[in-house]
Amino acid sequence: MEILTYAFFITFLAMTFRMATPVLLGTLGEAFAERSGVLNLGIEGTMLMGASTGFIVTYFIGDLWLGIFAAAFIGMAMGLLMAFLSVTLGAQQHVAGLGITFLGTGLSFFLYRLFVAPAGGVPPTIVPFRPIEIPGLSGIPVLGPTIFTQPALVYLALILVPIVGFIFYRTTLGLNLTAVGQNPKAADTAGINVFRTRYLCLLIAGALAGIAGAWFSMAQSSQFLPGMTMGRGWVCVALVIFANWSPYRILGGALLFGGIDALQTTFAALGVAFPYRILQMFPYIFTIVILVAVARRATYPAALLQPYRREG
Repeated sequence: MEILTYAFFITFLAMTFRMATPVLLGTLGEAFAERSGVLNLGIEGTMLMGASTGFIVTYFIGDLWLGIFAAAFIGMAMGLLMAFLSVTLGAQQHVAGLGITFLGTGLSFFLYRLFVAPAGGVPPTIVPFRPIEIPGLSGIPVLGPTIFTQPALVYLALILVPIVGFIFYRTTLGLNLTAVGQNPKAADTAGINVFRTRYLCLLIAGALAGIAGAWFSMAQSSQFLPGMTMGRGWVCVALVIFANWSPYRILGGALLFGGIDALQTTFAALGVAFPYRILQMFPYIFTIVILVAVARRATYPAALLQPYRREG
């Protein structure tokens, strides 16, 4: 019984970090967009485009990192489209974001069917990212098999947290994007290019969302399936509010979501008899609960959802 308990604990913790990875990447990207004053509801479609594009490139070329680069590139293209619609044209951010999600959802499957036609109805597969043991750290009890024996994208997501925190709180770029998100007119008067800052943030957000999507087809799975992100993009939008736009709180929120999400996989692996459909509901119920609990108390960027136009 002790072995089973230990195995359950280790499996659960390891799965928590893996399930949290795409949400963490996507939410860090969304934090860039929203801190600059743009609500990017196109993240779900961008993630699906990243999943599809990353898989297609890896399937034909056979290099996982080229697939990740392609996913980031297509994510930046989707971010560029969002920036053109919401920043340059001044379209309503809700409408522009939803349009990009619908576009990405349909286009991702179209490209997959166009370039990778399943033979005999059997979806093709690739060799996904495998866990990498960190020498000297993977042998640490509990921490080793849970944190230091993970696929490369997990390490990338964790490393990005302090990097994004440093950018937000210790760099000129971080100060500029905060100023743009709070008062774009004052920022423009101070010499900060509002349009360029928002474009840059949406490009970063798109790249991270594309990589987050690639996780599903290139690490969590070995194939692309329509809608395989299962609403994680919407979860990212909720978590960035829960975290109050802080990368460190985003990590905590992503791990909470990942832990709840990991329960269904862990129970299934250990043969625990529990209706898996109920477990599948838990992460989304959690998302709704945190929105209800913190949405009214969150400190939103003052210029969020407000297009900026220079006077004169």
